[in-house]
Amino acid sequence: MTLSISGKTAIVTGAANGVGLAIARHFADKGANVMFADMDEEGLAREVGEVEEGSKIRYFAGDLRQKLTTANLLSATLDAFERVDVLVNASRQVVRSDPLNPDDDAVEALIEQNLMTALRLSQVVAKRMIKQAEQEEGGPAGSIINLSSILASRAHPDLMALSISNAALEQMTRSLAVALAGKRIRVNAVAMGSVMSASMKEHLKENPDFRSVIEKGTPLGRIASATELAETVQFLASDGSGFMTGQVLCVDGGRTLLDPVSAPAH
Repeated sequence: MTLSISGKTAIVTGAANGVGLAIARHFADKGANVMFADMDEEGLAREVGEVEEGSKIRYFAGDLRQKLTTANLLSATLDAFERVDVLVNASRQVVRSDPLNPDDDAVEALIEQNLMTALRLSQVVAKRMIKQAEQEEGGPAGSIINLSSILASRAHPDLMALSISNAALEQMTRSLAVALAGKRIRVNAVAMGSVMSASMKEHLKENPDFRSVIEKGTPLGRIASATELAETVQFLASDGSGFMTGQVLCVDGGRTLLDPVSAPAH
């Protein structure tokens, strides 16, 4: 087995900043063809730059909450690279919610953003992977990786919507894994905590003292770089994880090993 993803074609959503950007860049550095996807067109243009003829990277801007945008993203990827082997659903939103306010629509919003966009895109891309597999002999047909959070299994009074949406995403991962296993498509997830995501960076900018709280609540004593998470995603995208499906790998520096009272749940 190999951890190489060279020559594979990947779609990475949420690729204009944070973890999604780190994953997309990492994949490109490792020799993959990468479609950077995000609704932030200016951010994509700034990060990707001018795309030359024959380049291994492309970018696509659009709101993936719209079904037509999902179809257009796949079409753009096929136009550029003729196939798709890996989908990384890294587009995610973090918002605070009021658990006692019936007019707070944060749960609905994050279910749509963090769950439904990943589900619809996974369904569309999986159909293409199945079609490709029918034209090829044996071997893996594709890998889908969803980005979750340790809050899927933990709770914070201000982040109920995030917890619910990520818990649903992880159950979707397991359900799709079973549904697609017979088609040689693997579906896994990465639950992150103590990782320098875009939301973490913004939170620390507003609350610089919180860094020490997170570090003290993390057994490894630090916040991981987004690139460290990208390397875990590479493993799940590679043939080296060829007998893994329906799994949620936790990348959190040991935070979920601690008593919830002593570990901050951001």
